[in-house]
Amino acid sequence: MRAAPLAVTTLAAALLLTACGGGDDSDDKATASPKGGSACAVGPVDLEVGPANAAPAAGDTGNIPVTLTNQSAPCTLEGFPAVGLKGSGSTISLAKDTAAQPQKLTLTKGDTAVFTITYVRGKAGAADSLDARTLDITLPGEDTPHSYKWSYGPVQGKGGKAGALNASVSAFGQAGD
Repeated sequence: MRAAPLAVTTLAAALLLTACGGGDDSDDKATASPKGGSACAVGPVDLEVGPANAAPAAGDTGNIPVTLTNQSAPCTLEGFPAVGLKGSGSTISLAKDTAAQPQKLTLTKGDTAVFTITYVRGKAGAADSLDARTLDITLPGEDTPHSYKWSYGPVQGKGGKAGALNASVSAFGQAGD
């Protein structure tokens, strides 16, 4: 009677190791030390904004994850994306999160990375808030921003700094397991 459970356990362990890349390590080598690899670009890389932990009221903090999924050849991400919010006028760039540690990531087909936008919600119509309507994201190596609807309310200005918002963007991080 113990032989059957032992065989099932052994088979399950073998399958688990295979799923983790315990067999052929050619994919692991490509991920760990890519040769070349161009910068990731929107198109071959899908961007998904949200779902957000939106700030419900003025003074509250919200977080919006942005997930990047590579659909093509290996590419690299390094540092921070350029992120801006646009209201009725020009775009205001978000500050880089000073606590973030940028790293170089290589995304093979199907890999995902994430960065987070953190903001403080402002009062609608207040002189020190931006009634944001558009979120612009530019990946490193790209020149043209990609625009998305901003539906998370006004963003609080940064006390006393003209053209600055109480919002920041994190560095790219590996997503998934």
